[in-house]
Amino acid sequence: MAIFSKAGFGGAFLIAHVIVAMMWMGLLWFFNFVQTPAYAEMDGAARNNAFDKLTWRALWWFRWAAVMTVAFGLIVIAVGGKDSFGGDFWKSSPGVTLLIGICFGVTMLYNVWMVIWPAQQKVIANARNVQAGGEADPTAAAAARAGAMASRQNTIFSLPLLVFMVGASHFYALSHFSIRPGGAKWILYFLIGIAVLVVLELNALGKISGRGNTGLNVIYETHINALYTGIGLIIVFYILAEILLRA
Repeated sequence: MAIFSKAGFGGAFLIAHVIVAMMWMGLLWFFNFVQTPAYAEMDGAARNNAFDKLTWRALWWFRWAAVMTVAFGLIVIAVGGKDSFGGDFWKSSPGVTLLIGICFGVTMLYNVWMVIWPAQQKVIANARNVQAGGEADPTAAAAARAGAMASRQNTIFSLPLLVFMVGASHFYALSHFSIRPGGAKWILYFLIGIAVLVVLELNALGKISGRGNTGLNVIYETHINALYTGIGLIIVFYILAEILLRA
């Protein structure tokens, strides 16, 4: 059976990668575009109950979908080997855009497990404690802010990430984007992508504009701001590709 061939396994893992990625992105967007605005309109008791009954369940699927998305993606590359992902591929236009997307995805996974999940554990524990008649945790608000900033940053990353992933097999693979392996322009494109990633990630971790709502943190203040920022990155990276990655 063809499914047991190298190409078959690669296709199966690719399908699995897409399915869990849809779950991860869907829950990420649910948290940012639906849950957060809705919770802001709830009174404290209703919000605490929702954290207790809904958020912790969604977070379980969210964080493990993130792990499996990255894991299946790496398996796809490993199974593809030199036939699909040889050294020359990573030096091509599809390769460099996919590589930046992978870097975005790994950073997002870090945010899920090292920032968002620990912060939400504290927020949910506080909600349950208050529901039980206990005193509110004075550190819960700061944890919520840290988690929210990382979550909004992941939302921003997710939009160009998806374009990089899909584009590697579609429009970034068009003939007018093909360049010679080893070309200096793809290196510049990659470095710009990493610079954007580093600056935004450091900001999300509170290292540039702190935890307030001024400076670069304006991109996290509303889900609309995050959406516009992500779309802006898509446009900027595509324009840069037209300038740097043309044949």
